[in-house]
Amino acid sequence: MANAPIPESQTSPVIYLDNNATTQIHPEVREAMMPWLSEDGYGNPSAGYRFGKRARRAVEDARAQVAALINSEPEEIVFTSCGTESNNTALMSALRCYPERKRIVTSTAEHSAIENPCAFFESTGYDVRRNPVNSVGRLDLEALREAVVPGETVVVSLIWANNETGMLTPIAEAATIAREAGALFHTDAVQAIGKHPVSVCDSGISLLSMSGHKLHAPKGVGALFVSRHVRFEPLLFGGDQEDGRRSGTENVAGIVGFGKAAELMRQELAEGGRVERLRTLRDCFENGVLSAVEGVAVNGDRDDPNARLTNTSNLYFPGVDGEGLLILLDEAGVCCSPGSACGTGAVK
Repeated sequence: MANAPIPESQTSPVIYLDNNATTQIHPEVREAMMPWLSEDGYGNPSAGYRFGKRARRAVEDARAQVAALINSEPEEIVFTSCGTESNNTALMSALRCYPERKRIVTSTAEHSAIENPCAFFESTGYDVRRNPVNSVGRLDLEALREAVVPGETVVVSLIWANNETGMLTPIAEAATIAREAGALFHTDAVQAIGKHPVSVCDSGISLLSMSGHKLHAPKGVGALFVSRHVRFEPLLFGGDQEDGRRSGTENVAGIVGFGKAAELMRQELAEGGRVERLRTLRDCFENGVLSAVEGVAVNGDRDDPNARLTNTSNLYFPGVDGEGLLILLDEAGVCCSPGSACGTGAVK
């Protein structure tokens, strides 16, 4: 079996349509990482000798690059292992800083990295209010306002861009509602970063989660924006890395890659051409499918051109077995998913 020929379908060129699950490492990101994977790049950034100091400078340079992508101060960036860790850290910090408040407000459109922790907190006695979204995935701001009760709500946590439909949450308005009620505001911006302009400057955002592998950096590195105006408690206890906010020796190569990817994404967003090109391709793709296949629908708001991420299409094929369709597409060289990669097995 070891010498069995690889099926032609696995050697032919493929069309990769699953960049919300993960992205290919950008060549410039890979190049930036290589020195930190070589025999001279093994220094511990907490060490006081030359190898450690060199690694520390690289980590701090990357911190500044990630901060620039979201218009924050470098000291407000805490490196983590992934978006899930960032989300869990944000929620746990909020609950530990304000133990007297027992209400968490979120939505019905969250990633499992928010929904599952919220379900756990709910089982321990917290009042979790899941705000509804309408038929196209748009958040109900009036219902949100009613759910956020001053003195009771500890944190409002909303996804910036839905990982399946690409629908964007009105973050500025939601953050204002949270701030007026005296609650912290956290956003899972894992899908938005690098694809949509994100700025925490004067935004009212307390905490914001990011993940490197969603924007052409490697897997295994993420970040959490922690506003300098909010209290914070770490999730992990050990050393004093990340200014005491995240224990554990920093992943220097991954962090350097994340920093380079953030720099590249900031340049592309500033130029604007990539976003518009993706919008044109998305609309052309959707129009083609809708005209060619009877009964197909697009999940999300197609009437508002700014309502969704420009790189995301979510299609509904009535009466079609999702798993079977994916198998056929894979055999044809098209890679896509039925939903979140973090929900593998839950084929829709």
